[in-house]
Amino acid sequence: MKKSPALSGIGLAVLGLMLGAGSAPALAQGDSYVYGGLSVGQSRARIDEARISASLLGGGLTTTGMTRDERDTGYKLFGGYQFNRYFGVEAGYFKLGKFGFEATTNPAGTLAGEISLKGFNLDLVGTLPLTTYLSAIGRVGVQNVKASDRFSGTGAVTVLDPNPSKRSTQPKLGLGLQYEVNRNLLVRGEFERYRVDDAVGNRGDVNLFSVGLVIPFGRAPEATPQRVTMAPAYVPPPAPAPAPPPPVVVAPRPAPPPPPVVVAAPPPPAPVVPERRRVSFSADSLFGFDNSEIRPEGRAALDSFVGEMRGTRFEVITVEGHTDRLGSEAYNQALSGRRADTVKAYLVNTGGLDGSKISVVAKGESTPVTKAEDCKGNKANPRLIACLQADRRVEVEVVGTR
Repeated sequence: MKKSPALSGIGLAVLGLMLGAGSAPALAQGDSYVYGGLSVGQSRARIDEARISASLLGGGLTTTGMTRDERDTGYKLFGGYQFNRYFGVEAGYFKLGKFGFEATTNPAGTLAGEISLKGFNLDLVGTLPLTTYLSAIGRVGVQNVKASDRFSGTGAVTVLDPNPSKRSTQPKLGLGLQYEVNRNLLVRGEFERYRVDDAVGNRGDVNLFSVGLVIPFGRAPEATPQRVTMAPAYVPPPAPAPAPPPPVVVAPRPAPPPPPVVVAAPPPPAPVVPERRRVSFSADSLFGFDNSEIRPEGRAALDSFVGEMRGTRFEVITVEGHTDRLGSEAYNQALSGRRADTVKAYLVNTGGLDGSKISVVAKGESTPVTKAEDCKGNKANPRLIACLQADRRVEVEVVGTR
């Protein structure tokens, strides 16, 4: 009995339609966690009809017909550890189902065979983020498979060993897509190839296409959108205008006309001091990890800010990008600049503000809000990432008058 790389044509297209709504950012900075899950799908093998017929012919029997059962339902239970956004290790138990055949012979008789496959696997799983929530995954590993055969014969067919079995260790490969529904639930669609040795000396492949659920444990919660508004600079009220001088009363004279009444000119109005306002946006609410594409909730916060500024005559707008201290200084400097440029572009293209009056500044990790004694350590972990959340921000300072 031989299995080969036959793959069901359904699957990735259906999964693509199911996940098409998610186009935005995938794992957060320094994201590591333990997870478990279950996958179910279709397994497929190929019965080697020519080899079976040749074996019967060697016993003096001619094959006159054959029926084959090459598909079944397979599943796997698994658990693993995600070291970072790119790599994880995973172990699991799988059952690929049962496959079989029944051949009729001349002289009259039948030969029926069935194989069931189950075992354990250990894989290295790689993750490549494609968007905020959608990632490609690939796996390579080893499996230990138990192949249990069962044969029976009637009429002219005699079976010498009706229940052979064998356990072997072989490599396995897999490809698929993973979609983050939320921080506590992931959905996978995968194609995996299992190399199998059966109990009678045949070697082949069994393919499994499956859809599964992955449940992470201990992930840091996703930061909620925040806006911190600084109080506007104090503008003193204009000085009151001085009272006009009393009217000049001129005593009438009989001969000359009265002199003209001189009225003092009113003082010029006090100059208007431009209002200064600074608004801070959490970078976790605007962007995904290592990404400068604005999230939907970030666009809503910027739209609200632009609406509040309607009717203001701007003199200058400064957009500052800030990061936390995790990662290299040069990388953080570049990331803060890209995010500040993205916010400026949104204010100009979507908010309709004058781009010539907007300047950007990349602060990197140079001006943290948190204190070192409050957020200890330099190795990324969920607790430290959550503590440093306030440092990851974009600040917008507006100077203008209404």
